[in-house]
Amino acid sequence: MYGSTFGNIFRITTWGESHGRGIGVVVDGCPAGLSLCEEDIQAFLDRRKPGQSRFTTKRKEADQVEILSGVFEGKTTGHPISLMVANTDQRSHDYSEIANCYRPGHADLNYDRKYGFRDYRGGGRSSGRETIGRVAAGAIAAKLLKELGITVSAYTYSIGPVQINRANFSKEEISNNALYMPDTQAAQAAQEYLDKCMRETNSSGGMVECEITGIPAGIGEPAFEKLDAALAKAMFSIGAVKGFEIGEGMEAARLTGLENNDAYRMDTEGQIMKKTNHSGGITGGISDGAPILFRAAFKPTPSIAAPQETVNRQGEEIEIRIKGRHDPIIVPRAVVVVESMAALVILDAMLGSMTTRLDKIKEFFDK
Repeated sequence: MYGSTFGNIFRITTWGESHGRGIGVVVDGCPAGLSLCEEDIQAFLDRRKPGQSRFTTKRKEADQVEILSGVFEGKTTGHPISLMVANTDQRSHDYSEIANCYRPGHADLNYDRKYGFRDYRGGGRSSGRETIGRVAAGAIAAKLLKELGITVSAYTYSIGPVQINRANFSKEEISNNALYMPDTQAAQAAQEYLDKCMRETNSSGGMVECEITGIPAGIGEPAFEKLDAALAKAMFSIGAVKGFEIGEGMEAARLTGLENNDAYRMDTEGQIMKKTNHSGGITGGISDGAPILFRAAFKPTPSIAAPQETVNRQGEEIEIRIKGRHDPIIVPRAVVVVESMAALVILDAMLGSMTTRLDKIKEFFDK
């Protein structure tokens, strides 16, 4: 399927369907010599696997990753890295009743229109399980970035009407609650809101915020390959994302130039730095040395047990109740997906920027 490859230098190609034999990814462009083992990747996959709380699908998958190629004696070889996760808890019969109709909010109808048929078992390639390959590849990218002093950290910013209070922000709290919210009070309120949605056989949307620290100024390309544009494309490639904003985002439209501009000053080491970060760390499509801060908005889970109106393949108007095991909210498991896609973008941009200045190329070859 065209469109399954992402990146320019650090390139990934994901493969597999929700109810096929497995899901995987091929990573090309990873430098040789990086220490890498399955545990490094598993730590990321464990953050997105199902069945971890009452707010996730009850599908029981270990999501155990296997490295098939590209690593020898604990080090990357510089050749393609192939990773696979087996599907072990498929219940395709859960989807037999919707094989002949189109689920509202899903890609069913458009897949039929585009390809002439579709894999109705969990949505096939349009399933959230496709993100396994992204997360596995993102774990490698994140480890490479860590070697360069760059950290990518995502967390739940809001769920339905409940938004974190920055005055209560605590990174330590992110891993202490099932919703990955850095605010204890907001996490409690969000859980109560989700319990209400579940009692009503309904679902909720929300937002994920991501912060990238340690990235130097000068990363990203002008015009069509702006760094913020690359991040936006990466986020919108995640199936349920419907919005993206960076820095002040939509709020910038309500500000004046004096309010929104980031003033400059000299730091104690004689370097130019910004006094504020309304730009979100990217100016003119290029990183400006400040932390990058962006948000991705996720729609509510479309698979809900409440009755919905739809049409079958014969053109008859019908009512359906979707059966199966579904998340009442996508956001908590999507946190690591956002983090992984951001890591892929930043690493690819870093590698691309290595050849933008002749003096830097000469420095490399003169060593």
